Amino acid sequence: MKTVLLSADGPWMAYSVPDCVADHLKEYCIEFCDGWLRTSPDAAKYRMDDLIRYDESDFIEYLNRWQFPEEPSEFLENLGFPDSGRALPEAYRNCPRFNF
Repeated sequence: MKTVLLSADGPWMAYSVPDCVADHLKEYCIEFCDGWLRTSPDAAKYRMDDLIRYDESDFIEYLNRWQFPEEPSEFLENLGFPDSGRALPEAYRNCPRFNF
């Protein structure tokens, strides 16, 4: 498991995810956003009229329920807003990141 940072225009959230997700974070996030959310019957709850509403915790649910149920991702820490003037803790500075 590796650490990634995710944000949906809010605070950065640190999660522990399977290595292959961290190593290809952008690809997994794009597939979630542009593929699964738009086409999967399992994602119907996120589609409202012409809008799709989701955040980083929904991506983690997607990983845990449909992609890696045997290797569940876990929330680690709320790191605050990226523009708050507060530097990321050293342990998170080189982690893969994705802003939904």
